[in-house]
Amino acid sequence: MDLATARDLMHLWVQSPALRIHMECVAACMGAVAQREAPEQEERWRVAGLLHDFDYEKHPTAAEHPFVGIEHLRSRGDVDEEMLNAILGHATYSGTPRDTPMAKTLFAVDELSGFIVACCKVRPNGISDLAPKSVKKKLKVDNFAAGCDRDDIATAMAELQVDPTEHIQFCIDALRADGERLGLMPSSQ
Repeated sequence: MDLATARDLMHLWVQSPALRIHMECVAACMGAVAQREAPEQEERWRVAGLLHDFDYEKHPTAAEHPFVGIEHLRSRGDVDEEMLNAILGHATYSGTPRDTPMAKTLFAVDELSGFIVACCKVRPNGISDLAPKSVKKKLKVDNFAAGCDRDDIATAMAELQVDPTEHIQFCIDALRADGERLGLMPSSQ
């Protein structure tokens, strides 16, 4: 599946602007990691990021998400098993091991990118001057972006074996590069 087809599928299944932005942010982070680690796989990694939550709006329960979406993607036949497993693995309750770089990365950028977006929304300059120090400080505030699972963020960085400050900065940079389109810059808020 190419990125345009994935985006069309996302728009067909997801009406929430906030959820669409989240999926686009995860795709941006996935693409940035792929540019560094596996440039020839960049589009696949972006597609995985874009589709990881495409069934969530219609099927938000742990009994359905991401399982309904996976079955839909599998029936289409244009998404490979590595991508399907990465999408399954982002849901810790699925029991799917995160044993590929794609799966580990998707898990490592999912909650964190959502948390970074929350940080941007309360800053006058959005993402333009956001630093890891600010993100780490907000991570300690339990009632800030309470829906973001801090344990998942910590577990994901440990699984990926990355320095937390460097990983946070990398994700900030990836989002900043596309900040205008993603609504993370001051002029777009």
